[in-house]
Amino acid sequence: MNRIVLLLFVVGVCFSLGQALQCYQCSLGLFKLCITKMVTCAEGELCFRGKGTAVGFLDVSMKGCLAKADCDTTTDVNFPSSGNTTIYKMTKTCCDSDLCNGAPAISSGPLILSTIAALLLANMLV
Repeated sequence: MNRIVLLLFVVGVCFSLGQALQCYQCSLGLFKLCITKMVTCAEGELCFRGKGTAVGFLDVSMKGCLAKADCDTTTDVNFPSSGNTTIYKMTKTCCDSDLCNGAPAISSGPLILSTIAALLLANMLV
């Protein structure tokens, strides 16, 4: 019985390690409104949330995937993109769990719940 429990635990851990990071993505949000969708990050990327202020008073935000090297940085956003007129500065902070850049959620809740359910089922069957 202990072997079954251990096997189920190992399988659960393997699934959690093999999954790509999922994040919310929003190209540009104004004030507290940011229309988001879920995306899967590439390897070497983390979820990020960007916050900035345009024209001195307009709150802007971004969400998505970002290379680890670009995390926790502040960048200028210029207009036009090749110009030197800064519209706003964006500070991007990263996090490393599923959907951590959005509303509060249980990041790996379904995996934990399915592992616990499998363990309970295994105990009942044996």
